Amino acid sequence: MIIDVTVPMLPESVTEATLMTWNKKVGDFVQRDENLIDLETDKVVLELPAQQAGKLVEIIEADGATVTAGQLLAKIDTSATAEAAAPEAAAAETAPAAAATQTAAPANQSQAGVAMPAAAKLAAEKGVNTANIQGSGRDGRVLKEDVAAAASALAAAPVMATGKASAPSTAGERVEQRVPMSRLRSRVAERLLQSQHENAILTTFNEVNMKPVMDLRNRYKEQFQKEYGVKLGFMSFFVKAAVAALKKYPVVNASIDGTDVVYHGYFDIGIAIGSPRGLVVPILRDADQMSIADIEQAIHDYAVKAKDGKLALEDLTGGTFSITNGGTFGSMMSTPIINPPQSAILGMHATKERAVVENGQVVVRPMMYLALSYDHRLIDGREAVLTLVAIKDALEDPARLLLEL
Repeated sequence: MIIDVTVPMLPESVTEATLMTWNKKVGDFVQRDENLIDLETDKVVLELPAQQAGKLVEIIEADGATVTAGQLLAKIDTSATAEAAAPEAAAAETAPAAAATQTAAPANQSQAGVAMPAAAKLAAEKGVNTANIQGSGRDGRVLKEDVAAAASALAAAPVMATGKASAPSTAGERVEQRVPMSRLRSRVAERLLQSQHENAILTTFNEVNMKPVMDLRNRYKEQFQKEYGVKLGFMSFFVKAAVAALKKYPVVNASIDGTDVVYHGYFDIGIAIGSPRGLVVPILRDADQMSIADIEQAIHDYAVKAKDGKLALEDLTGGTFSITNGGTFGSMMSTPIINPPQSAILGMHATKERAVVENGQVVVRPMMYLALSYDHRLIDGREAVLTLVAIKDALEDPARLLLEL
């Protein structure tokens, strides 16, 4: 029996998706629940598993196509067996390659540089020259994964002033590659522009002496990891300090809805995480009820899911306040942009040893600049400054977090 492979129901507010790379080709046998292809939306990547086992007899929509819920993508013959599908799939791979060999070179010549059909198709879509690829297939044939790796390397090349990716080139060559912006990147760009156009964004700065937190972490990090199975980082201290400050100044945890102000009686903290697809901000829900260990474990789990492209829509939805850590990449100072509909965001930066004055003496301390961007339509400068001071005080005297002072 022939069954249809269609686009599943997309998450709420998502109207379309982009097909990434098919994991199977026509003629392949697929197992039930085996992932056929990933669908990229502007929020998450969804897997499309096979509903039944069988042979993939037709692919209707190619890699990179824009699709909507319910759209037909492929067809599977559920009456086929794995044994019957294997020879056919092998023939589909080898026959075109053999024909190409006969026309391009004598039968006894090496097959190095010959692109398999799937590889040639992907190379055409990605703008990759297969003649420059060292194939990993039999006799040096270029496989689909070889092209994918070359395309990734090309996309990761240094970006020029034109905004296009520059590929490694030999003397005299000026190579450019034009690639479509991912749905996630497009959505991030849209929301950042929305934030700057709709919010009256101001940023206030302060600095924090990280020595107390660093001493505490160094004292207990080995015992902490042994006890909880996760490393003790700095982000959990910032989450706890932010929640303590938001409790004192609830307007910073609020949001604007039309002509109303919505005060949130909970603390859902977004943590900005870099991923291969771009910046994502998963949410620590009810962060005020989480322990240091809970926070570290949740952040670790989100980082793994972001790397693997496994974040779900519910992981990214909501949030009343966000924290971003540009210091991970060496940033000394920045003005983070608010993630709407939130009204404020905390920016962490690199910790550097600097000379500071304490009790009339010049001493060296590990210092970090903090930045709090806020929507001035809702939050006055007083509340913004005091919120940042409260975060600073909690970090410089972590006992305050335990005593809730």
